Amino acid sequence: MIIEPRTRGFICLTAHPKGCEQNVLNQIEYIKERPVKEGPKKVLVIGASTGFGLASRITSAYGSGAATIGAFFEKPPKKGRTASPGWYNSAAFEAQAHKDGLYAKSINGDAFSNEIKAETIDLIKQDLGEIDLLIYSLASPVRTHPDSGERFKSVLKPIGKTFTNNTVDFHTGEVKEISIEPCNEEEIENTVTVMGGEDWQMWIDQLKAAGVLSENFKTVAYSYIGSSLTEAVYRNGTIGKAKDHLEATAFKITDSLNDINGKAYVSVNKALVTQASSAIPVIPLYISLLYKVMKAEGTHEGCIEQIERLFNARLYAENLDLDEAGRIRIDDWEMRDAVQAKVLELWKQATTETLPEIGDLKGYETDFFNLFGFKVEGVDYDEDVEEVVNVPSIKE
Repeated sequence: MIIEPRTRGFICLTAHPKGCEQNVLNQIEYIKERPVKEGPKKVLVIGASTGFGLASRITSAYGSGAATIGAFFEKPPKKGRTASPGWYNSAAFEAQAHKDGLYAKSINGDAFSNEIKAETIDLIKQDLGEIDLLIYSLASPVRTHPDSGERFKSVLKPIGKTFTNNTVDFHTGEVKEISIEPCNEEEIENTVTVMGGEDWQMWIDQLKAAGVLSENFKTVAYSYIGSSLTEAVYRNGTIGKAKDHLEATAFKITDSLNDINGKAYVSVNKALVTQASSAIPVIPLYISLLYKVMKAEGTHEGCIEQIERLFNARLYAENLDLDEAGRIRIDDWEMRDAVQAKVLELWKQATTETLPEIGDLKGYETDFFNLFGFKVEGVDYDEDVEEVVNVPSIKE
């Protein structure tokens, strides 16, 4: 099958297995050269198939030789229809990990459900006994509550008043004004239910009750703060309320882990092109300008570089540096005053005509297509490839 990208808005409807595989192999090679001293040995990653979750799994496995279990919810392939990119990523990771003698198994299903939690606990008991790190990197627009069965949907809206600012259609390069109507109280509550910390806490509570958390266990969830340019629709909007809840949950989890000397942290990460961030208005324009500035000063990082720095310079370093709210900050290079001032200056100049020069729209577009295995260096896209690829540990 010759596979080409087919896009609709901020998603790509196809994915390329060879491109996804090459992306994974590139990240593995990056981590092999940067081992994690005293890193984790038995790791569970919730949301392990793309972005920061995938980078966390790779860093755990190839940085410190950890056995990894990855949970995710991905669409498997059928003859004539590609899988979702996370499926191909996971297939490539597992295949390479097994080749390199590393334990790696995966579970595909709704991580919000009690069934997937129970299946994961059974696998840990059977194969690993316990885990010493859990990465929570779940990004979903909807959640079916495991107890009530009620389905909740998150929204990306400002709170209190209409938000109007510029954004860019990265497919066409058109910079245009966008207005987003404010949310209501129910939409805030629903977004917190989907994207807040309740499910993270449920995972920890059930794992602890099952006796599969090690002494000195750590867990990390990922968050974002961002700049003044995006705060109305992000940090001060509905999604920001969910992130506030997630961050408050870290303290509750730590309290619940006192008897095993366990700790829960939130890591605030840099703005990057992910399937989730592509859906947020204004963010594509901000990222294209941010990339231009950070690449010029040599501080740009992708997911794998961010997570390697999280593990080596924060989580498993001698001195875990936290901010005043108790968070790990690996968005520190993005949030430098000089970087933000330059981005703000460029923002004022950004038009359809100027953006190709003052921004890095090309970099944004390349990163977007890379998420789905397209535009990856070294891949022959004219080659006939097999779309049906299996994740070794998943029996369909």
